[in-house]
Amino acid sequence: MKKDYWNANLYDAKHSFVSKFGEDVVKMLAPSEGEHILDLGCGTGDLANALKKMGVHIIGVDKSDNMIQQAQIKYPDIKFEVEDALNLDYDNQFDAVFSNATLHWVKPPEKALDRIYTSLKQGGRFVAEFGGKGNVQIITDEIITQFGKFGIGYDVEKFPWYFPSIGEYSSLMENEGFRVRYAHHFDRPTPLEGDNGLRNWIEMFADSMFDGLDVETKDTIITEAEKSLSGISRRKGEWVADYKRIQVIGIKE
Repeated sequence: MKKDYWNANLYDAKHSFVSKFGEDVVKMLAPSEGEHILDLGCGTGDLANALKKMGVHIIGVDKSDNMIQQAQIKYPDIKFEVEDALNLDYDNQFDAVFSNATLHWVKPPEKALDRIYTSLKQGGRFVAEFGGKGNVQIITDEIITQFGKFGIGYDVEKFPWYFPSIGEYSSLMENEGFRVRYAHHFDRPTPLEGDNGLRNWIEMFADSMFDGLDVETKDTIITEAEKSLSGISRRKGEWVADYKRIQVIGIKE
């Protein structure tokens, strides 16, 4: 069984910006009352709850058991399930599949798109935002540089994310059968809360990069990365992550 890296309490306490920025994707979704919608990668449920308040029938799924447990505690009147995006078993069930800050974790992307497409009703829409080409590259390049300084080889095959270009992902959608109605790749510099903002981000989202390292080595690498990035990723005393995002809308035809 794969390790669940997600710390739901840290996510809610220090990384609420994920849901906040997701509000833009909800606007893109433009849900209608009574629609059946799947929130793919629902995290701790905040956006699923926002959608429920709009009068839709919502199901939230996430691969992380920790996240789903937290979502069920916070919003007991919403259906949440532990499910992998690669193994969705819905068939022509939803008017829309909505996904925020999830699909850059899912590989291979073709299989995820196949399951999303199958889950949708004919004419249904797929609305998503996720990390695009160049996302957090300053941070992750620095972590890998620090690995090298410690004489630790980093296997790029273990890089946990998939950050496609807009052309690459649009083509994958079209190959699956979607009509790509909208696609946008943009910069979103993202403030990280507090003096430990960068460290908290790394421990929340990049923990799997440190697989196999002892706690002391990991801590030292993060400390050195903080020192190196302080003049690049820290502005007016605030850590800022170099987010680059993709937004897409696809229609099942």
